[in-house]
Amino acid sequence: MRTNVIKFCAVYAGLLLLSFRADIKSTETRAAWLRINLLGYQPQAIKVAVWVSQDETELPQKFEIIEKESGKVVYTSGNIKLFGAYGPFKRSARLNFSDFTLPGRYFIKAGSVQSPELIIDKHVYNHTADFALRYMRQQRSGYNPYLKDSCHTRDGYTMYGPMPDSTHIDVSGGWHDASDYLQYATTSANATYHLLAAYRDFPGVFTDQYLANGLEGKNGRADILDEASWGLQWLLKMHPRKDWMFNQIADDRDHQGLRLPTKDNVDYGKGSERPVYFANGKPQGLGKYKNRATGTASVAGKFSSAFALGQRLFRGTDAAYAKLLGEKARSAYAFGLKQPGVQQTAPNRAPYFYEEDNWTDDMELAAAELYQTFGGKKYFRQAAVYARKEPVIPWMGADTARHYQWYPFHNFGHYEIAKAKQQGISEQATGYYRAGLEKVWDKARNNAFYRGVPFIWCSNNLTASFAIQGYLYGKLSGDQQFEELVQANFDWLFGCNPWGTSMVYGLPAWGDTPKDPHSALTHLYQYPVDGGLVDGPVYGSIYKNLIGIKLVQPDEYAGFQSGLVVYHDDFGDYSTNEPTMDGTASLIYLLAAFDSRTSGK
Repeated sequence: MRTNVIKFCAVYAGLLLLSFRADIKSTETRAAWLRINLLGYQPQAIKVAVWVSQDETELPQKFEIIEKESGKVVYTSGNIKLFGAYGPFKRSARLNFSDFTLPGRYFIKAGSVQSPELIIDKHVYNHTADFALRYMRQQRSGYNPYLKDSCHTRDGYTMYGPMPDSTHIDVSGGWHDASDYLQYATTSANATYHLLAAYRDFPGVFTDQYLANGLEGKNGRADILDEASWGLQWLLKMHPRKDWMFNQIADDRDHQGLRLPTKDNVDYGKGSERPVYFANGKPQGLGKYKNRATGTASVAGKFSSAFALGQRLFRGTDAAYAKLLGEKARSAYAFGLKQPGVQQTAPNRAPYFYEEDNWTDDMELAAAELYQTFGGKKYFRQAAVYARKEPVIPWMGADTARHYQWYPFHNFGHYEIAKAKQQGISEQATGYYRAGLEKVWDKARNNAFYRGVPFIWCSNNLTASFAIQGYLYGKLSGDQQFEELVQANFDWLFGCNPWGTSMVYGLPAWGDTPKDPHSALTHLYQYPVDGGLVDGPVYGSIYKNLIGIKLVQPDEYAGFQSGLVVYHDDFGDYSTNEPTMDGTASLIYLLAAFDSRTSGK
C-alpha cells in the first residue's frame, strides 16, 4: 500500500525494533534501568532521565554522559533527586542534565546502568506531527487513501430523530474512532478542532506531501488542513439543517471480529447501511444498555468551535466554504443553547460508552471562537460565564474518573478567552489553567516520573492534553514553574515511563514502540499504523475487571507490571494498546508545539 521507499523504511524500522526488544529480553535479570525520551531532547529544554531499581541497589550519587561515537565521558553531574518506590520499583531517582546542551548522540551511565541511545538535537521533533497525520489518513471512512478503496459508503439510516426511524441520510466520510469502525461526532469534532488549532498556532511546521483525498502529491495546501477539512466536511453532513444534528454512526454491534473497513460485513438490519443516532438530548441505546444523556450542548459546542475556527482559516482561500462554516458555527451553537446538558454516546450490547458529564467547557470554547470569528460582546460574555462554571476540569487532581467522563481532557476555551486580553477576565482564565496544573503537580511531585495523571482508560490521551494545557499556560503567562512537569508528561509518551517504551506506533523508528497494537490492520495484514497514539497504561484494578481481555503473546514487559498500573504491547489488550483517532489528533498539536520551540515556525 506504500511506496517501495516507505516499505523499506518500515522493514528497517521493524528490524531495529526486533533488535531492541531482543535486548530488553536479554537483560531481564537486571535490577536497575534508566528511562529516557527515546525520541530525543532539544538542547535548551529541560532534560531528565529516570533511574529505577527493583531491589535495594545503591542509589546513584552521580551520572555520566558518554559520547556514542568516541566513548568519551563528556559530562558528569550529581544533580540527582531521590525518590522511593513506584509501581514495580523499590527505588527511583531523577537525573537532571538540563545544563548539558551540546547536540549529539550519547548514552547516560549511572553506576553499571546504561540508558538507550540519547539524542540531543535542535531538530529532533521536526516533521513528527506530519508523521502522526499518517494515522489520521488511515482512519478515514468513505474513501480510504491507505487502502485505496472505499468503505461505509451507504451510511446510514436514522434513529431517535424527528424524521421516521430508518430514514436514509448521507453521512459517509469522517474518521473511524479507533480500531473499530464506530464514528462519534464528539471525538471527531474535538479532533478536527485540534488539527485546525495546530495549523493556526504553528503553520510553519507542516508540509504539503498529500492531496486532499489523502493520496500522495502536492496541492498547495498543508496536509494538516486537508485532514482537518476531511473532518469538517463530515461534520457538515452530521449537521445538515439548523434543527438537525447527529451524534454517532454504528454502535458496539460493530465488535464482531477482525476485518478491514473495506470488508465490513456487519449487518445492522439494513444491509450495508449503519444506524445514525440523532442528537436528541435523551438517553439512547437500541439494545440491553443505554446512556445517561441530558442534553445536546456538549456535542453542539464541539461542532460550533470547529466550524468557527475553520471559517477563519479557510476564508482567505475558499470564501463560499468559509461562509458555510460560519453559518453552521452559529446554528450549532444555537442547537446547544436549546438543550443544555450532555449528549453521551450510545451503547448496545456492552456497558461501555463515552460517559461525558460536562458540557459548559464545550459551549465556552464555542462562544470564544464565535467571538473571535464574528465579534460581538455577547459571545465573549457567554464564554466567560461558562468558564466560571468549570474553571478546572474535574479529572485534574482526581485519582480516577469514568471513561471519557470529563472530555475534552483539557479546555481550549480558557486559552481562547485569555488570548482576548480583556482586563480581569483574561487573567482569570489563565488562573484556571494554573489551578489545574497545581492540582496535578500536587500528586506528581511525589514520584520520580512526575506522574499526576490518573491511570484511567485512555490515560495517554489525558497525558497529551495535560501537556498541551501546560504549554498553553506558559505561553499565556510567561510563568515557567511547570516546565519540568510538562516535559515529564511529554517524555512519558516517548519512553520515560516504567516500561521504557514509546506509546506512539513507529515513533521513533529506532526505539521501542508498540509492535502489536489492538488493530485489525496490523494483526491480520501487518499494515503499520504509523503515528497512532495507543490508549496507554491503566490501573491494575481496571484491567482485571474489563470484559474480553486476554493476552495472545508472552508479556515482554511482565517484569514492569504492578498492582498499580499495567501496559501491554499485545493485540489482546484493547484497554492499553489500541490507537485512538482523537488522542492522536491531540498528539499532533503537542508535537507541533514542541517542534515550534526551536524551529521558530
